[in-house]
Amino acid sequence: MKDIHSHLIYGIDDGSKSLDESIELLKEMEKAGTTDLMLTPHYVENSKYICNNKDKKEIFNKLKDRLKKEKININLYLGNEVFFTENFYDLIKKREISTLNNSKYLLFEFPMNHIYPNTGEVISNIISKGCVPILAHPERYMRFIRHPEIAEDYLRMGILLQGNLTSLFGKYGFKSKRLLKLYLKNHWISFLGSDTHHDVKYSEKKLRKKLLRITKDEDYVNDLLYNNFDKVINNEDIGILR
Repeated sequence: MKDIHSHLIYGIDDGSKSLDESIELLKEMEKAGTTDLMLTPHYVENSKYICNNKDKKEIFNKLKDRLKKEKININLYLGNEVFFTENFYDLIKKREISTLNNSKYLLFEFPMNHIYPNTGEVISNIISKGCVPILAHPERYMRFIRHPEIAEDYLRMGILLQGNLTSLFGKYGFKSKRLLKLYLKNHWISFLGSDTHHDVKYSEKKLRKKLLRITKDEDYVNDLLYNNFDKVINNEDIGILR
């Protein structure tokens, strides 16, 4: 599988704390069936999670060098998971944050318990500048849990949705699991990611079986696990609900 969301850029994030920890996690991910991985450290303005692209790239290169020495067969790519801000575009221009593999796709997240009233305006602004926003783990936000139908409004706005695959295995509770299954049945999810921080508790084989049982659509499962990731890497268009 190809994983679009993880926290293995060590020492600057709330995930892996060291190069050795990242390597051990990558070994586990390889065993679980991961072949390609997007590294997406948090970027939260006015917090300790504000590592810029230059410093982040240095850590990324060290990790890639060690990966090669350890003969771990995973292709690594770099991005960010950016906490919602009015300054998305300015941060990109200033090279503070990364889109996914320097593509037009930008992974972002909301606060867990509320959504800002100016969300539509901010998102419309970055879309008008050529960005395609991807919302991380919608099934975890209380607003979506209480009002599942609002996901369609965000899709029509031009936002793509990335579910956490571990939600399907119960990591975030029954409500998140149920909501992600609903969104998958509706084909509203474009990507799945592990959101790996400190442990690996999934396998590609079990995940694929579960997805086929939920969606009954092999082509869609292939898009979730492989094809849409490749489209991001190659900066190609992904169809969305309008």
